[in-house]
Amino acid sequence: MHTVRFSDPSGLTRTGTWTDSGIDAGNQRYDPAEVTILPPSEPTKIVCQAGGYVDHREESGFEDLPDRPELFLKTPNCVVGHGDAIELPPGRDEVEFEAEFGIVIDEQCRAVDEDEAMEFVRGFTCVNDISNRDDQAEERNWVRGKAFDASLPIGPVLATPDEVPDDARLELRLNGEVKQETTRDMMIFSVPNLIAEVSELITLEPGDVIASGTPFGPGPLGEGDVVEVEFEGVGTLENHVVAR
Repeated sequence: MHTVRFSDPSGLTRTGTWTDSGIDAGNQRYDPAEVTILPPSEPTKIVCQAGGYVDHREESGFEDLPDRPELFLKTPNCVVGHGDAIELPPGRDEVEFEAEFGIVIDEQCRAVDEDEAMEFVRGFTCVNDISNRDDQAEERNWVRGKAFDASLPIGPVLATPDEVPDDARLELRLNGEVKQETTRDMMIFSVPNLIAEVSELITLEPGDVIASGTPFGPGPLGEGDVVEVEFEGVGTLENHVVAR
């Protein structure tokens, strides 16, 4: 099932099911083109994995695989939805896309066993971890580099785990050209392992997102670009880029 949060033509926030025929909510059907698609959850925090794929670690200059996931945080101000603008931070020249998929938590949890981790998953969604390399790389400042406004598009829907194959394909297109592509089974750490590692010390709340990391090929964004993240079983997240 594909669940979508949206604002209807009257401005009310609704939750429905997105099918080939449209969005069904209650006894009404909506045309997706006539509503505003909202982020699929309202996270209190987004826990992100750095270097989640072998090929991306290699291009970043790391020779060894980590013993456990390397994590950082993004905050709710980062989150925008499908169709929203990605805002380039002023005075920064190196702003890059990073295709990922997100794990959305269903209920509060802490210290989850790996064998039970999927019981706490509401579903999967597409994520684009926009990164300001000027501050992240040059100053090693991950707050300015990662947690700026409108730097985390997520959506468009929340797909239940049974909809997403174990080897689901992840692809990013910039102005229609494929820039990143991989499959879920190429991740260094599995979804259950990520949930167990994150929840060891961090209480996860309903709607929180774990961003699973990006594969080889992050690259630059510029004003006017259109960027799409497609995750098999979920759909395609599309955003446009504007200067702030």
